[in-house]
Amino acid sequence: MAMPSASSSRSSRGSAARPAPQRNTAFRELRGPLSPGEFAAAVRRAARDIGEQVSCDARYIGRVESGEIRCPNYAYERVFRHMFPDRTLADMGFAAREDVRGRGARAYGMVPAARNEPLPPVTTHEESDVLRRAFMTGGPAAALAAGSLGLGLSRPPRRAGESEAAEVEEAVRRIRLLDDRHGADGLYRRAAQPLRTAYALLDAGTQRQSTADRLHAGAGELAISVGWLAHDSGRFADARSHYGEALATARMAGDAALEAHAFCNTAFLARDAGRPREAVRAAQAAQRAARHLSSPRLMSLLALREAGGWAGLGDRAACEAALLRAHALFGRGPSGDDPEWMSFYGEAELEGLEAQCWSTLGEWGRAADHARRAVALQDSHFARNIALFTAELAGNLARDGAPDEAAHSGRRVLRLLEQVQSSRIRAMLDTTAEFLRRRHADSAAVADFLACHAATAHA
Repeated sequence: MAMPSASSSRSSRGSAARPAPQRNTAFRELRGPLSPGEFAAAVRRAARDIGEQVSCDARYIGRVESGEIRCPNYAYERVFRHMFPDRTLADMGFAAREDVRGRGARAYGMVPAARNEPLPPVTTHEESDVLRRAFMTGGPAAALAAGSLGLGLSRPPRRAGESEAAEVEEAVRRIRLLDDRHGADGLYRRAAQPLRTAYALLDAGTQRQSTADRLHAGAGELAISVGWLAHDSGRFADARSHYGEALATARMAGDAALEAHAFCNTAFLARDAGRPREAVRAAQAAQRAARHLSSPRLMSLLALREAGGWAGLGDRAACEAALLRAHALFGRGPSGDDPEWMSFYGEAELEGLEAQCWSTLGEWGRAADHARRAVALQDSHFARNIALFTAELAGNLARDGAPDEAAHSGRRVLRLLEQVQSSRIRAMLDTTAEFLRRRHADSAAVADFLACHAATAHA
């Protein structure tokens, strides 16, 4: 979103105008042909290589390239130096840290221009260590408590400003990061408070339309993120309510991108809840909302959502037609207009969603082939999706007459569930275990898997 002009940019506390940022062309050249989302994924991989944790996404890359982030925080600096060891910060287009040091230096992921307004929460190298320890000792709920989602205001301000909008956006990023790595269980209840605060900020009102637009979009995306946590932890009624709240927010704000996202998740939920016709209609509504957004990848994902609904209705021809559209649209490649939330959607997700379609249609061997490719292609950052696709693979293999291989995949899911908490994935694995127990209990590999599965169920 475009920054307000210097003449109109005032904080809610009457601060002086912010100078217009200068575009960072040097950093844009480093990105090369990669989309912002693809480059963000490369940054996260580089961070893992050196034991860092950064919640980098397409929006962060956009903020760097626009010049809004004049100098990265120390965690990002270490990652960028690891990626480009022959370049200094100046070579990457950043200002010297001493030139931007001050109150603004505390902002998450950046050291912005001087600014006398409340700032988003800080994420430093030390905080990353706290988060890692919390994950190891207390699971994702403890990590969420340790790495605050922000929005911890005791009461909303009289007027919401740019800093409050930034806090809402940062809360969305942190929830997505934790979910990608650890699944929804344990996160849902804690994420409800930031959502309530976000809507209280909307009620407080803003001085500028640009801030109101950011708050509407941020609150809507936060509602979708919390809805997804409910969805993945088996709370379908709660998820439906949150998605409906996001859709209403989108309609009030005239935000087509948010509307498409809300309908996309509604279609997914309807399919999982056994309402395939609703899934088709919601996916088609999402495509209508997204038709002017210039994102083939988004349209590809929405076609897959429609395909899942057709599969649930048993309409193979309509399902195949939607799958063909999804592949054709995906083949057009990424776009600068791809939504930030779609960072998860790559070739692995395409394969995984197609596997679900063939599984629903009862073509287990074909489903297993796609699920196997999904597991092989998935970025290790998305631990939850690796567990999901592996669970799908185990179920497809079991029904396709390959019990030993299914048991092997099931064992891998059990190991992944030590770090990923998802009721949805656990339920899938429980169904596969029961199928193998009834049909192939005489197999040594299956017996071993069933013993391990029973042990974890009672742990």
